[in-house]
Amino acid sequence: MSAVRELPERAMRATLLSLSRRPSLGRLATRLSFTRSMVGRFVAGETLGEALDALDRLHAAGRRSTVDVLGEAVQSEAAAAAAADRYLELLDALAGRGLDGNVSLKLSQMGLDLSTDVCRSNVARIFEAADARGAFVRIDMEDHARTDATLAIWRELRPLNPSSGVVIQAALRRSAADVTELIAEGAPIRLCKGAYREPADVAFPTKAEVDESYLVLLARLLREGTRPALATHDPRMIQAATDLVEREKIARDRFEFQMLYGVRRDLQEQLVQAGYRVRIYVPYGREWYPYFMRRLAERPANVMFIVRSIFREERRKPS
Repeated sequence: MSAVRELPERAMRATLLSLSRRPSLGRLATRLSFTRSMVGRFVAGETLGEALDALDRLHAAGRRSTVDVLGEAVQSEAAAAAAADRYLELLDALAGRGLDGNVSLKLSQMGLDLSTDVCRSNVARIFEAADARGAFVRIDMEDHARTDATLAIWRELRPLNPSSGVVIQAALRRSAADVTELIAEGAPIRLCKGAYREPADVAFPTKAEVDESYLVLLARLLREGTRPALATHDPRMIQAATDLVEREKIARDRFEFQMLYGVRRDLQEQLVQAGYRVRIYVPYGREWYPYFMRRLAERPANVMFIVRSIFREERRKPS
């Protein structure tokens, strides 16, 4: 029965991925007011100025932030260098505005698929600039085929920005071993469930298994980790974390929750009011269409999740 239930999800994923690769639809989407309005809920504008204004609003609401400059896996060394330049511009702007010096980047945008040397050079520039400004850089995790390279590059370049961090996906079977090594290294880890569609031999195939892995890793990081970040909108995972923190008297300033820009703003507010640190993952850029569609395709349930999130918050607004 479970396999039968998964068929519609697989079909939706295939459809969304197909749509993400159609530039003509992307151009149309950018002209439709409804589409732009909905995307504007989850992408903090197309320009750096718009993103900075959104970050100001988050800061005023007591949220911390980490910023992602949108962009697909690059196809040339020039594009990779340009992507790195945008991060340098961002770091300068954050410092100049007095905002959180905290950014997130993907190695495929830095040229990982072109060559390790190209990627290493671009990330090194960002790490050095961040360190000079007292800023933090998190290297996002992509599909499992890039995991070893991602961790290797972070380890090699970490001396350039010792406070930098990485991401671990609970869905991957290897993650328990990776967490053990990273805890020993004092690595700041963001724990997420992982939304990529991976082979069953490298990732847990069911939601229940992924959830169990997340809970196990969550507990380890809260007890032993260095400034762990728990990336989740799942009330069950959040409740498990807060219960453990209260039961074992773990200081609330030793960790933080992270959520996507525009998702479960009501839950973000509840956690802030309860005294927890909340950091928002804020993407911006003109290349929002493929990003937005791919995020939906990574987990088609997000489509209904987004709709329910909007409906839930609209219903709570005072009349």
